Amino acid sequence: MSFSSEVKEELATHGSSSRHCQLAELAAIICFLGRTETDGESGIRLGLQTENEAVLRKCFTLLKKTFNINTDDSQLPDEETKSHTYVVLTKNISEADKILQAIKMKEPDGVKKAGETGVNPLLIKNACCKRAFLRGAFLSIGSMSDPEKSYHLEFVCTHKESAEQLKELIQGFEVDAKIVARKKYHVVYLKEGAGIVDLLNIMGAYVSLMNFENYRIVKEVRNSINRKVNCETANITKTVNASSKQIEDILLIRERYGFQNLPDNLRETAEIRLEYPDATLKELGQILNPTVGKSGMNHRLRKLSEIADRLRN
Repeated sequence: MSFSSEVKEELATHGSSSRHCQLAELAAIICFLGRTETDGESGIRLGLQTENEAVLRKCFTLLKKTFNINTDDSQLPDEETKSHTYVVLTKNISEADKILQAIKMKEPDGVKKAGETGVNPLLIKNACCKRAFLRGAFLSIGSMSDPEKSYHLEFVCTHKESAEQLKELIQGFEVDAKIVARKKYHVVYLKEGAGIVDLLNIMGAYVSLMNFENYRIVKEVRNSINRKVNCETANITKTVNASSKQIEDILLIRERYGFQNLPDNLRETAEIRLEYPDATLKELGQILNPTVGKSGMNHRLRKLSEIADRLRN
């Protein structure tokens, strides 16, 4: 099971005790996945277009709690033939009307098309209802990548207005969310690990939040170790390259100029560098008597390098 599926399974079991929160979550599911049909008597039948069993079970639970509408589990998609399946939530016209009126999608001139303009703001005026709505939205159209690989959470909306509403709701909790157009869809997304953690907390996915944090900690420790190793490797490489160049210069001086023609301090430095080719400048300075600091050794070796360059030219 993917990490995204684990989050949805957890959210599907999260229940709100308040009816107004239950309606907000139900409104999100019907807003993004709901479909309405007109039967022969000009009534309304209500269904969902989804393949996600967790979403359907959550929707059935909400219908039971808010409207005492019982649904049969046999309506769930068959595992072997499961695809984007249309599942009828209720065939009772009066029940469909009652649901649509409660989530404020039934208007005097007909049924408001799901998802086109988002949900009625009155349904999500309370902070708890906004959390419930975001929970229902993620169950319906949300997904996230495996945190072991990358940090990315998104909601794929069919209409720009519903995407804008989602973005504003998320930003209302001080979480940075952005919108990008992807083909015919409008995608609300988060790419920062801290923002995703905050949103999981807002939606009530506490177990997934802890699992996500564990992935983050492991990833950050691994990255920190890699940075230190890379830094050490770069320093070692730099030291080895510098040492090789210094030895090359000193050998040239010995061959063409002779150590006897060097000042005592430079001759002493050249001899000790040849004797300890792998030592750092600090270690070389401590071997000398009297000792010489790192900057002093660097100055001496730079003088030797200048002499070697003159000999080459």
